[in-house]
Amino acid sequence: YSSKDLHGAEFIDSYVFNKAEYVRFNSTVGKYVGYTEHGVYNAKTWNKGSELVRELGELERFCKHNADIHYSAILDKTGEQG
Repeated sequence: YSSKDLHGAEFIDSYVFNKAEYVRFNSTVGKYVGYTEHGVYNAKTWNKGSELVRELGELERFCKHNADIHYSAILDKTGEQG
């Protein structure tokens, strides 16, 4: 995200094996996307199950909640001396 209102916040959950990303969840897209044969298989399976429901809630539950907590501690103090 790039502003304090968190309007453009995006949650991305990437799965990597041997330094290659094979599946990714992106909250803007709203589903898993596979990048390899195994990743496509997992994405299809996960998009039908409870994994998708869990990931859809992470932006609100984890990201926005923690961003609000840490915003004033980190970003509001940028450039201050002392």
